[in-house]
Amino acid sequence: MRKLASLVLVGGAALPMVAGISACNSTDRRERADAAEIPSATFATVTRGTISHTLNLAGQFQPYQMVDVHAKVSGYIKKIFVDIGDKVHAGQTLAILEVPELDAQLKGSVSELARSKDEIRRSQHEVARAESEHQAVHADYERLKQAAAAQPGLVAQQELDDARSKDLSSEAQVDAAKAALSAAQQGSDVANADRERVQDMNDYTHVTAPLNGVIVWRYADTGALIQAGTSSDVQALPVVKLSQCDLLRLRLPVPEDAIRFIREGSEVNVQVNALQRTLTGKVVRFTHNVSLATRTMETEIDVENKDLSLTPGMYADTTIVLEKHSNVLSVPLRAVMNPTGEPSVLVLDSQNRVEPRRIALGLENSSSAEVTRGLKEGDRVITGGQSNLRAGETVQPRPDAMLSGDFNSEQAGGEQ
Repeated sequence: MRKLASLVLVGGAALPMVAGISACNSTDRRERADAAEIPSATFATVTRGTISHTLNLAGQFQPYQMVDVHAKVSGYIKKIFVDIGDKVHAGQTLAILEVPELDAQLKGSVSELARSKDEIRRSQHEVARAESEHQAVHADYERLKQAAAAQPGLVAQQELDDARSKDLSSEAQVDAAKAALSAAQQGSDVANADRERVQDMNDYTHVTAPLNGVIVWRYADTGALIQAGTSSDVQALPVVKLSQCDLLRLRLPVPEDAIRFIREGSEVNVQVNALQRTLTGKVVRFTHNVSLATRTMETEIDVENKDLSLTPGMYADTTIVLEKHSNVLSVPLRAVMNPTGEPSVLVLDSQNRVEPRRIALGLENSSSAEVTRGLKEGDRVITGGQSNLRAGETVQPRPDAMLSGDFNSEQAGGEQ
């Protein structure tokens, strides 16, 4: 009997323990069920930073200036001093032409100038002689005139008239000599102008570089006949093609919808992949004209290239900062609902409950948007699955893993 009572006692003590374990398991299952019913939501924290509206474009480097260097006179190339790839400076002689007839013309013009100067000297002596004769004749007439006035009848009137006639004649000869001198001086000016013209033509036999640059092509060799490049009726062959490469133009086709943001001085980041180089430049000029074929506007950036490491024709990837706002509140763009109408977001309160909130947007880029009204720094906004959530619903928040670092950074991809 004692043994049976002992077993009953042990069995009675075990019943509460079994009941307790069963109750604990039931509570755990209910908690897990409740937890399974609470939806999760990814969120991002509203922070302050810089948001930029940027535009990515591919551009091509062009020489700042490129010119075909022509000869100004026709002739045969006597000597050419440059070849492809040579660096030259403004005024440097590139080639010398042989034009024999110009030498003869120059000698003739020099002789004509010397003859005209001799004619000037002869005319000057003629003026001096005429003035001397006029002074003597005029003095004789004055003496006769004074004598006739002092004692009437002493000098015959015929003699007085002859003296006056000689005086007027000698005066006319002086005027004629002076006119001849003036004509000789004008003739000398003409001769000198002709000599300068022929001298200039002779100087043109030296073909010189109009600017600093690099010879990118050579069209003629020694002995080649070169026509003067001064007439549009003649297809004159250039001597060389010269490119100014120490300063390059980077040309970008800006789309029509981004033209309103382009300003002189706009910041541009330039990536030259062929050289693994990154440059910083500014917009210098643009055409103010949209191409009807491409609906783009040509925009240029000047790039220094003193070491000639950049070659015209190279491509570059550029990023133009169209707009930039600093120290502003911003949210991921995917957190915004109805961005084209009345934008709003879902905000998590301190109890992790969903709260709809209307906001006002400012500058946008490809991944984020500036918030000008409706949020404050530190607010948590839901970034996914907003259509599955209801106002006042409690959720399990978890940080958005797709946000790597600062979503306020400048964005690429040509966002408008």
